[in-house]
This record gives sequence, structure tokens and C-alpha cells, in this order.
Amino acid sequence: MASIFTCNISPYVALNSGNKPRFGVRAQSLGGGDSTVLSSDEIVVNGTSFVGPKEKNGALIDGGSGEKVKNGSLIDGGKNGRLKPTIEKRWVKDAVFKDLELLWDDGHGTKTVKDYLDGAKEIIKPDGGPPRWFCPAECGKPLKDSPVLLFLPGLDGVGLGLALHHKALGKAFEVRCLHIPVYDRTTFEGLVKIVEETVRLEHASSPNKPIYLVGESFGACLALAVAARNPKIDLVLILVNPATSFSRSQLPLLPILEALPDGLHDVFPYLVGFVTGNPVKMAMANIEYKLPPRLQFQQLYHNLTALLPSVSVLSDIIPKETLIWRLKLLKSAAAYANSRLHAVKAEVLVLASGNDNLLPSKDEAHRLKSSLKNCKVRFFKDNGHSMLMEDGLNLLTIIKGTCKYRRSRRLDLVSDFLPPSMSEFKCAFDEVTGLFRLATCAAVFSTLDDGKIVKGLAGVPDEGPVLFIGYHMLMGLEIYSLVDEFLREKNIMVRGVAHPDLFSEIMEGSSTEFSVSDWMKVMGAVPVTGSNLFKLLSKKSHVLLYPGGQREALHYKGEAYKLIWPDQPEFVRMAARFGATIVPFGTVGEDDIAELALDYHDLMKIPILNDFARDLMSKSSRVRDESKGEVASTDLFIPGLLPKIPGRFYFLFGKPIKTKGMKEMLEDKENAKQLYLHVKSEVQNSIAYLLKKREEDPYRSIIDRTIYRAFYSPLPEVPAFDP
Repeated sequence: MASIFTCNISPYVALNSGNKPRFGVRAQSLGGGDSTVLSSDEIVVNGTSFVGPKEKNGALIDGGSGEKVKNGSLIDGGKNGRLKPTIEKRWVKDAVFKDLELLWDDGHGTKTVKDYLDGAKEIIKPDGGPPRWFCPAECGKPLKDSPVLLFLPGLDGVGLGLALHHKALGKAFEVRCLHIPVYDRTTFEGLVKIVEETVRLEHASSPNKPIYLVGESFGACLALAVAARNPKIDLVLILVNPATSFSRSQLPLLPILEALPDGLHDVFPYLVGFVTGNPVKMAMANIEYKLPPRLQFQQLYHNLTALLPSVSVLSDIIPKETLIWRLKLLKSAAAYANSRLHAVKAEVLVLASGNDNLLPSKDEAHRLKSSLKNCKVRFFKDNGHSMLMEDGLNLLTIIKGTCKYRRSRRLDLVSDFLPPSMSEFKCAFDEVTGLFRLATCAAVFSTLDDGKIVKGLAGVPDEGPVLFIGYHMLMGLEIYSLVDEFLREKNIMVRGVAHPDLFSEIMEGSSTEFSVSDWMKVMGAVPVTGSNLFKLLSKKSHVLLYPGGQREALHYKGEAYKLIWPDQPEFVRMAARFGATIVPFGTVGEDDIAELALDYHDLMKIPILNDFARDLMSKSSRVRDESKGEVASTDLFIPGLLPKIPGRFYFLFGKPIKTKGMKEMLEDKENAKQLYLHVKSEVQNSIAYLLKKREEDPYRSIIDRTIYRAFYSPLPEVPAFDP
């Protein structure tokens, strides 16, 4: 029985540390058997046990009997690198994670392109072997039931293109990378068969799990070819600057290379390196953006000076003969993939760079979106061709934000949710919404069980399930501050239930960049449905629900701070079923940052804008039927706002209302309605309290807060009124 044998050995870990790497071995039967994780100290091959790590440069294990594990595959040293068929399995404790901790360390920003180049020096050493798979040690052990992710490299063939993303992806996927040796001359059809065989074996082993193919440039052609040949297998393709546009490349590499004198070939990789990537963005990949400009410049200078000497390895990765071969291979790969696009049934996510000097990636993304049946696109306007090596891009974040991460055939945004990492938290709330939060500077208060109002969130229960019920400010502007405050102060993930349109094609524009709506999904938003609310409460989550929904967030003139709720007590019985604690809350501040100049009625009087509003409404989903009254309105529009000198946002979380043990009592409609009206009254009282007390806040104006920060506080927190 044949087996896949992969070592969790980083081919470059030994270069970055004084310690010898430790490794684990995963052996998987190709006959549909199970996957076994062997201990890090014992490897059994054909009955021979290797105790303790026996490696050389982190990439070679030799058991003394002719067999070697090289670059992640078991190689027979005497028979041209073929895979050995017999591996003895030994069961050990299933070493996988069931859940990720909130704000976990994903390693983002700790690696740069220099780590890729250093690793490439080791892995490209000629061994006469065929293309093979390896598992980077930095990926570690994944979550339970994680899907497989196969990385298909670009022209370099090294397989380390995800070097900056290994640690993050390794928690969510079983990562395997394809390595194509420098002097290997396998045809494109041969490479397709290698990947296809692995895909089919994985599908046979776990038919209910998706298989992810991440293809960069040339690898994207390979992924499309495999998907076209296997339409019945559940595949998710992540295509990074796909080389299907190679025939339209603005840089004719092949003619230039063939005409280049041999003496100048060593210069060519440098030129290609600068064309395919942005050296500055590559060097900034591990620089903390909060550093003072002087320190950022010093770190950038250090990274660039360290990077430039390592670039010489490019001439070893792709010697002239290899580069000519692979460019011809790429030409045939692009033609093969383009001729079969109609047969691709897989989910596809295309990531395209705006500054790709090698390929017309932006135009190609548009073409693929119109040619493929199930395709999303995200643009990154400041990145070059080698975007996976550049600053500002976290591949796992993009997969999560585009709702492409799942562990089974159907996407479940509750059970498939991965909590945000620390780097995602910093990016979302410091870089993406940081200026907005700084300008609005939320002041948060809560109510203790004895009714006392205190600063902060001490009155909010730490243990779930908790259901937050409150007022939806104009355009939902309060959400960013609310989620951020709970993460910072209580390390609690608040899961918001949002309008289904946030997850629909309405949000997919013709030139979509990774936007705030994507970040909302990364931070836990789910469509507002009864089943999602059921699942969240059953998992004891902290859930954010707005009974007023879209109608309240897109209210008309004169309706500020008016609760537009349905008559029926929609959430009360659900809360009681799980014994959830209901926390009513009020929030004010929308009138301190903008004036509503054009509402729905105004827009419908303007010829061009009313057509746009009608088009939006025709595509919008209806959450409630018309029997629910005014709150069921689907008037979807973008209001016209006149900005003001920013004031401040205020939150007051009322006294928690416990429903534990009240399930039977609240089965009675009248009792449920009374509790519903009580919650609504508490929200109204919180709003009235904040509107009155904010007049006492000496730092309500951004001008006063700026002066305070300049003299007293380097931190975001600024005092407010005394509760």
C-alpha cells in the first residue's frame, strides 16, 4: 500500500536559530486510511526506528539504510528519488487544537522576504529527485478537522512563497507546499497529474471536506487546470496574480532572456526581482506601523541592507536554462488553463495587485470574474506581483474576510469562525478604523447589579450567553467602538448579527478592495437569522442584536434616537431558551459628528440618485415581512451627511436582565411582551441619560480632547462626565 510521507521540517529553520529543529512526521495511507501523527522523537521507516532528531541543515534525515527524508518527502537514495511504499504507523495522542484563543499570535510581521531567500538556499540544493510535497514546521499543528491547503508555487518552484504566512495558515489548515527542483523538467501535464493525484487521494480520505489550492502566478494556472479536470471535487481556489494573462504581459521576458548574453545572466534575476515585487514593501513586512517615523526608517534601512546581499540566490533558484524552460512551461500552462475555464466549478477567489509590472493582473481579475461561475475578486492597489511577500497582506485574514474559510461542504459562519488574532485586531482597530475611533473617542459606562452606574464594562457579565439589545445609530457607526471596547477591556468577542446584504453580491463591486465590510466578517459578524442566533447562544457567545435593524440605522430626518422596533417580542423567547442574560444599552453621538442632509425621501426626489436607490432596493434582501410594520421597510440607501467637528460617542449598558429559569414563564405571550417592553424602556432610558449627562462632559469636543492628550495622556483614554 502506497503512502504519502511528509515531515514537518522547515528547510530553513536551522538558519534562523541556534537550536536544532524538532520535527513530527505525518504518514497517510493513500488507500483511504487514516492520518497518524508520530512523535517528534521517533520515526519508523520500513521497520527501522530513528530515535531523536537526525537531520542535517534542517532538511535531511538519514536512517542509515539508504532511505532519506529530504525536503519533506521520503526518498529512496538509490532509485532516483521515488517514494517508498511501506511506512509503519504508530498511534499517538491526537495533537490538534480544538479552539483558538482570542487574540492569538499568528506570527504576522515576524518574517520578511529575506527568510524566503535564506530558506531557498537550502531547499534548492540538487538531489536529482522529482517534484514533491513538504510541510513547513512553522505551520505547527492545525485545528481539529482543518481542511488541507496545497500551495502551488510560481516560476521559482521553491514552494516557500507562503513563508510570511506559515504560522497563521498552519492553525487553520493542513498546509503542504509543492517543491519543483531547479533542474526538474516535468511537463505541465505531468505537474497537473501530480497535484491531481494528491487532490483525489485527499478527497477519497475526507470526502466532506473542501481542499484548498493556493496558486501564485504559474501555480494559479496549475490550480485552474486541476479544478477543470475534477469538477465534482469540492475545491476552493485562491489565485494570486494568476498567469493566465501571460500572453498579454507587458514585459516580454522570454525573448529578452534568449537574446541575453551569458555574461549578463547573473544580472537578470536582480532585474526580474525588482520588477516582480516592491522592495520597499517587502522590507516593511516586519515593521510596526506605530513606531515613530525615525525608527521606522532605521528599521527599513536595516532590512534593505540585509535583503540586497541575499538577492544573489535568485540566480541559483532560476538559472538561465531553468528560467527559459519554465517560461515556456508557463506559456503552455496559460493556454491549457484558459481553454478549460468553462469547466471550472470550484469556488474561486482572485487576489490581484494594482502595481503588477509583470502581468496585467487587474484586467485579468475582471476577465476571470466574468468567465468563472463562482468567483470573487479582491484588489490590492499598492502591491506588486509578489504580493504574498509584501507588507500589508495577511492571506488568512483575506480568506476569512471573504467568507471562504470552511471545514465542511457548507459554510457555517458560526462553527467555522476563527477568532481574530492580535495582528488582525491591531490592523482592524488601529489602522482601518483607528482615526475614526480616535475622533469619536467612546466613553463607556455600565450598570452593576445594585443599579450603580460605573465607568467601563464592569457591569457586563463575563460568562455567556449574553444578548446585547440596543439602539442602532445612523449607519451603524457605533459598532466599531463597541466591539473594540469589549476586546480591549474584557477580552470578549462580541458577535454581531448583521443584515444579510453584507454577505451578498450587493457588496461585491466591480473593483472591490478588502474593505470595512470584509473586516466586519473577520471580527465575527454573521447574517441575522434565527438559526444563527440559536447557534451563537448555544455556544454561550456574547451576541449583539439590533431589533430596529436596517430601518433604525437608515432612519429619516427627525428620527435620531427614536427606537423603531417591531411589535412582536422576537428575541425574548430565544434568550430564555438558553438562559441568556439580556443587557439593554443606549448609545448617542451621531448628531455630534454629522448632520443628516439627505434622507430616503430627499434622494427619491433627485433624478439620478433615485434610480441608484431603486437599484439598491431591488437587489436587497428582505429580513422581515410587511406584517412586522414600519421596521420591515427595505429602504436601502446611502444618506447624505454634512460632517461636523467631531464630538463624542457615549455608551451606557443597563442592568443585566437574567432569563435563566424563566423559559416556561416566557412561553406565555403576555409575559414575553412585558419583558420585551421592559428591555425597550431600559434602552430609551439609557439614551435619555446619556443625552443629558454628555452636557457635563468637559471633553465632549475633539478640540478639548486633543489638548488633554497633548498635556496629560499619551493613551487614547480621555476622562468623561462622572456617572
